[in-house]
Amino acid sequence: MRFASFSSAKRRLTGGIDRMTEQQSVVVIGAGIVGVSAAIWLRRAGADVTVIDRAKPGDRSATSFGNAGVLAACSVAPVTYPGMIPKAPKLLLDREFPLFLRWSYLPKLTPWLLKYLSHANDKDTRRIAQGLTRITHDTVDQHVALTKGTEAESWVNKSDYSFVYKDRAAFEADSYTWELRKIAGFEPEIIEGGAVHEMEPMLAKNLNCLALMRDHGHMRDPGGYVAALAKVAEQEGAKFVQGDVKDVTLTDGKVTAVQAGQGEIACDKVVLATGTWSKALTDKLGLKVPLESERGYHIMFKDPSQMPNIPLMMTMGKFVATPMDGGLRCAGTVEFGGLNDEISQGPLNFLRRKVKEYFPDFEYSEEVPWLGHRPATSDSLPVIGEVGNTGVFAGFGHHHIGLTAGPKTGRIIAGMISGKRENIDLSVYDPQRF
Repeated sequence: MRFASFSSAKRRLTGGIDRMTEQQSVVVIGAGIVGVSAAIWLRRAGADVTVIDRAKPGDRSATSFGNAGVLAACSVAPVTYPGMIPKAPKLLLDREFPLFLRWSYLPKLTPWLLKYLSHANDKDTRRIAQGLTRITHDTVDQHVALTKGTEAESWVNKSDYSFVYKDRAAFEADSYTWELRKIAGFEPEIIEGGAVHEMEPMLAKNLNCLALMRDHGHMRDPGGYVAALAKVAEQEGAKFVQGDVKDVTLTDGKVTAVQAGQGEIACDKVVLATGTWSKALTDKLGLKVPLESERGYHIMFKDPSQMPNIPLMMTMGKFVATPMDGGLRCAGTVEFGGLNDEISQGPLNFLRRKVKEYFPDFEYSEEVPWLGHRPATSDSLPVIGEVGNTGVFAGFGHHHIGLTAGPKTGRIIAGMISGKRENIDLSVYDPQRF
């Protein structure tokens, strides 16, 4: 979703949330995982809901389409970490590391990048990890609660999740990150030697250590899942409008309408869930969120000769290999280069090399590459909450955990609007924190 211009004129986890005492009219801008989740929970609370997006839910062009599909409950460690700053220049030039930069974009990126790297210390890393834990740790339960009793329920696959290392020493070298996961309540089962290849026969023989995480999950088609959720929202009474948002009207500082291609839609509240493109509206509302696009890539390998039994995080290449309906999806790498859709070959070639290295006997009939834009805040935490007192509620900036945290984010926002707030500290996600 891109914006043109803006003016200022009681149920538990497996159920829903309490209904509003007075019905409110809510426009949800963005039909990705956060937007459709918010729409469902808002409808269950009794709100009149309209969802607007320029693309259809689950469309290939949407960020929610192209993720690794993992419900990564243990994803509590940010990309930034203590000691990263002196390593960063070398990592950018390392052909074997999955970090890429379009150098012409560096002048524009620099202010955000300096803020981002300022959090590469122990104190901030631990604080960020605590914030991420609150919205990731119960991801499977949140997806189940969202879909229970609906046609989308079958999309939620409970599964384990393995981190692949060359050996025990490589695993132990990653001890800082595993300490953060342990604090969050996640400890792996270590599998070594021949047992690794019994569990995952397609792995190269020099990969001899798995850190196995139980009680996670994955989607066999993230785009299909979002489309299914949109259908649920529609069946439960939400309306969907395809088009660009052109304007948001504030009256006495409160949102009263959204201007879309089809005309004005009056509303009491707005949910802003358009990922990287959310910045256009927050800027107009006077909120300067340091937000950048992490250009994320995946390759879908069609008709694979082999498939892993569960999603595999290939720690050496920092990408995830996930078995899906359409083939084997290998998703990962980070590229900074702005909000454009021009594909770079560097990240794709990196994925191709690593897939060949880690899965030496792997064959396929076709590869389908994809590029999307992960919304990255400078402190690695999403933006969740009301923008001032405008009635506009933000739900974006999830970096790599959009699918994981989307349903809970939508539920949190629905609770804020309905007056039934979640019993967790939301201050770390406050839009005004910047």
